[in-house]
Amino acid sequence: MRLYAILTACVLGLGPLPALAQDDPVQSTIQSQFDAFLRDDFAGAFAYASPTIKGIFGTPETFGRMVREGYPMVHRPAGIKMLERRYIAGALWQKVLVTDMQGQTHVLDYQMIDTPEGWQINGVQILPNTSVGV
Repeated sequence: MRLYAILTACVLGLGPLPALAQDDPVQSTIQSQFDAFLRDDFAGAFAYASPTIKGIFGTPETFGRMVREGYPMVHRPAGIKMLERRYIAGALWQKVLVTDMQGQTHVLDYQMIDTPEGWQINGVQILPNTSVGV
């Protein structure tokens, strides 16, 4: 499945993102969670969630159900591209452009926290689509 994601990203012009993300621990965490979702490895994806998120959802199965139902573009992306990173009120946020299987693009904002286990995802927001159609 990882090869499928890489090939899809290349076809969509998004480049081989996993190799680039490996050089950056924040992006690597996000990419690794996407990879786990592509394998339906909800326990693996749950491992990248912060203690707060783990406390809210309790189990990988509950977490996986929430992602499948609320964030289908994350569960089955056709491509991803890391965008800008910034700090807001002391919190680190990483924007990610996700292309879903229907070709629609979504901008997601990942709040990241640095933990003793490394960078973890503390929340994801779907940002309003600001693209203008012609």
